[in-house]
Amino acid sequence: MAGQVQKNFLVTGRPGIGKTTCLQRASELLISRGVRVGGMITLEKREGGVRVGFEVRDVLSGAVGTLASVGGGAGPRIGRYVVNLADLERVGVEAISRALRDAQVVVIDEIGPMELLSRKFVDAVFSALDSPKPVLATIHVRAGETEVGRRILSRGDVRVFELTLANRDKIPYELARAVASILSR
Repeated sequence: MAGQVQKNFLVTGRPGIGKTTCLQRASELLISRGVRVGGMITLEKREGGVRVGFEVRDVLSGAVGTLASVGGGAGPRIGRYVVNLADLERVGVEAISRALRDAQVVVIDEIGPMELLSRKFVDAVFSALDSPKPVLATIHVRAGETEVGRRILSRGDVRVFELTLANRDKIPYELARAVASILSR
């Protein structure tokens, strides 16, 4: 759609480049301006310097769950990880719903292979993207290879930022400025 306002900001880039850190910094900048930020963040779980999984955290409530872990267990597998769809939905999907109700900005980290296994997560992502609220999200570099990823990336209200070593320190400021501009309208 011509003239559609870009209010959904997606950060992509290779694994380990700092997408989650970028989103956290942009969120902190907005919070320091008095903006209420909610949603979900995904953080690595490490033991002895080795990544053993990921946790999902609700930005507003502080609730934490296990997104995925190395080893056995029930649930779908992505590489060496077993995905915990129950915690993703209990913590992550609820965090997005809570942000849609109670926050000014919705954060979603990450739209990636593990998360896209959950229909409830996919529905929550589209609810956020379709809402009037600005969305700050990270999207896996290969998400465009999926039907859901293509649907997200082809939206006229989405702006994608590719994070690199050269720009990763300035992108959080660009994101915070863009969101603050939308909120001031």
